Amino acid sequence: MLDQFKAKITNFLAKSQIIENELLRYAYSTDASLYRMVPELVLIVKNEDEVIEVIKLANQYDVKLTFRTAGTSLSGQAVTDQVLVMLAADAWLDYQIIDNGNKIKLEPSIIGAQANSYLKIYKRKIGPDPGSINSAKIGGIIANNSSGMCCGTAKNSYATLDSMRVIFADGSILDTSDDNNVVDFRKNNKDFINTISNIRHQIIQNQELVDFIKKKFAIKNTSGYSLNAFLDFTDPIKIIERLIIGSEDTLGFISNVTLNTVPDYKYKALNLIYGQLDDLVKLTTKLQEFEPSSVELLDYLSLKSISGVAEL
Repeated sequence: MLDQFKAKITNFLAKSQIIENELLRYAYSTDASLYRMVPELVLIVKNEDEVIEVIKLANQYDVKLTFRTAGTSLSGQAVTDQVLVMLAADAWLDYQIIDNGNKIKLEPSIIGAQANSYLKIYKRKIGPDPGSINSAKIGGIIANNSSGMCCGTAKNSYATLDSMRVIFADGSILDTSDDNNVVDFRKNNKDFINTISNIRHQIIQNQELVDFIKKKFAIKNTSGYSLNAFLDFTDPIKIIERLIIGSEDTLGFISNVTLNTVPDYKYKALNLIYGQLDDLVKLTTKLQEFEPSSVELLDYLSLKSISGVAEL
């Protein structure tokens, strides 16, 4: 089936976009994780039309696809022994500032730090703050529901999503920023919509499952599908777009996303020195009323380890 798939993609992808060379495939066989899987084929896609054709053919010939933007995750989401689909480095870079910086529309190859640089003049930033934000790209940040140290559950990709454009396995497109598209999608995908509604109904009828989902997603949790969407929303469209977040591109390809931004405060940190750890722990509890993004405790040994660093 893979040979038939290869034969078909040559009809719309240039030779330079199809990588079969063994050495080059080996070079693409790992990401930032400790895993290595040599893909059977590497494709480089430049636009939405190419993605649609690749997805449709993969569905037709039962070929497994794995999408990759920067590949900065440590968990191996961007490695495969099937077909690796890379987003071209010089494409998927469009963005749009909306509502004076309160929202931003981003294509998947934009680096997280770049998005923040676009918003800096408005004193805003995107909510997700992964440790790899200087390298991680929006496609992966959204697909993995990346959060980072400070954004927690209140400002992650799931919480700050405004709308998205996603391509499904049959080539159909759902663009939740376009009311006409949403109407057409509901009309043309009734079975899909009904299935989502039925799953939600089954979940909410099971109080034990409801309690379990609430407990799991009350804390930072980026593993598995965002089942909390079935509790947070009643509209199947809203549920679908939230399920895409954190799905690692197993449910669809994210073509663009619009995020609600968060304030980028001028003053971001405060250092306090306490003599007793017990007092510091009690203070941490009291600080909750000020809604700090994070509170870190550095003991004597931690401070001693950086005592020789002059700039600190």
